Amino acid sequence: MSEPDGDAEYTTDYEVGQDNVEWFGLDIHNPVFFLSAGLVLVFAIASLVFPEASGFALQASRTWTLETFDWLFALTPPLILLFCLALAFSPLGKIRLGGPDAKPEFNIPSWIAMLFAAGVGIGFMFYGSAEPLAYYSDWFGTPLNVEADTQEARKLAFSATLFHWGVAPWGVYAVVGLALGFFAYNKGLPLTIRSAFYPILGDRVWGFWGHVIDTFAVISTVFGLATTIGIGAAQASSGIGFLTGMQVSVGLQTLLIAAITGLAVISVLRGLDGGVKLLSDINMTIAVILMLFVLIAGPTLAIVSGLGENFLAYLKDTPGLTNWFGREDTAWFHDWTIFYWAWWISWSPFVGMFIARISKGRTVREYFSVVLLAPVAICVLWFTTFGETAIQQYEAGQGELGDGMTTAALTLFHMLDSLPFSIITSCAAIFLLVVFIVTSADSGALVIDSITSGGKTDSPVPQRVFWACMLGVTASMLLYGGGRDTLNSLQAGTITAALPFTSILLASCISLFLGMRHEHKVMKDLKEIDA
Repeated sequence: MSEPDGDAEYTTDYEVGQDNVEWFGLDIHNPVFFLSAGLVLVFAIASLVFPEASGFALQASRTWTLETFDWLFALTPPLILLFCLALAFSPLGKIRLGGPDAKPEFNIPSWIAMLFAAGVGIGFMFYGSAEPLAYYSDWFGTPLNVEADTQEARKLAFSATLFHWGVAPWGVYAVVGLALGFFAYNKGLPLTIRSAFYPILGDRVWGFWGHVIDTFAVISTVFGLATTIGIGAAQASSGIGFLTGMQVSVGLQTLLIAAITGLAVISVLRGLDGGVKLLSDINMTIAVILMLFVLIAGPTLAIVSGLGENFLAYLKDTPGLTNWFGREDTAWFHDWTIFYWAWWISWSPFVGMFIARISKGRTVREYFSVVLLAPVAICVLWFTTFGETAIQQYEAGQGELGDGMTTAALTLFHMLDSLPFSIITSCAAIFLLVVFIVTSADSGALVIDSITSGGKTDSPVPQRVFWACMLGVTASMLLYGGGRDTLNSLQAGTITAALPFTSILLASCISLFLGMRHEHKVMKDLKEIDA
């Protein structure tokens, strides 16, 4: 047994999958798989049998979490971002994932494209038009209680949106991805969340505490992805209703999730190249075409001039938006900022593991420079394009948005309806949403399966099928338990599930530093020996 010391040798007798059990053709970790699957199934059954009680319990849990721990959620992304910057600018930034001789598997353009597809697809579609317009028009509160429909509101609409989608979430994703990649590629440990705690726990990480860490990671990921799937399904069903005149209901959303889950299962069966990779290429192509169309057909001059203005406003307003002391916009802060921070934290095992898999061969400094900065540039371009178009329509009294927002899910389709070829672009948006959801379900199932199979990357396909189905079931139950207030129900599930993982995430930063300090010492000693 090795001792948990940052300067200790990383030697362990543990072998990947040694605690697994083979059961009905499955190869699953005991007890992480059974604990995680059991908790998800208990939630699903309780929501189905007692929908009203489940919905009440979710909202009560959300209220308690926000009243008690909003400070923890508010602090976590900024602290993690500062930690990432400290690593990047320190001597530890020279460490290369996979060792000194490791080579990158993907060129930088492909790497950036995959980062975008992994981290933000569905959210960009849902909130691209809705969020800036909501803040500007006081649809549900304004940032810092600024007066709606003013120039200051317009500036804060974009700076607050970029604050939520810019560098802060990618700092959370980046630190999880770095921890997973570093301990897997540099230290030879299994590609699972518990491995990141080896410097603190030593071989005890393969026991009870490791089971707890991985189980919380799975539950957090399931609810984070279920929220994403639920939001995407709510928007896609709203688009279908808008185009066909069908009445949108939880039943329609649930049927859509069932159909999408079936497509995700087919994607799983096709494998990585024929499934996730193919769908990701389709995602990116259609998303770029749609954005370029809105850029050209919308207020092009306002969009182009707004790019720099919005980015500068983002930098200027970030300190005020970060502060949580003495705020008068508490409801806005909880329903928007804290929800987003919880969403990113709950999503971080999924996106982090995906980033780890595609980032081998990069130095820590290069890793942070791309993972933190490239998505911000895409974020500024996307939200400025869709947000400026929606706000201009609102100000001009044009189309449905001329009377203000009705629901966030319909805002994109109302905006497209006032542009040329609206039926074609709306159908393209619905198709893009469906493909994004399928990709998220397939990729999420892959990540969850890796954790619940003890770090194996070649486990039986039926395990991924099982988790793809569980993601669909959880999303459906969150919508079903929320009744009419589906968005609040999705938020409640995410915030509640993210709370325990937040502490794990912060502790992983300490462990990662200890591990990287050890790696730097080893590299330094080797250079002295060679000299």
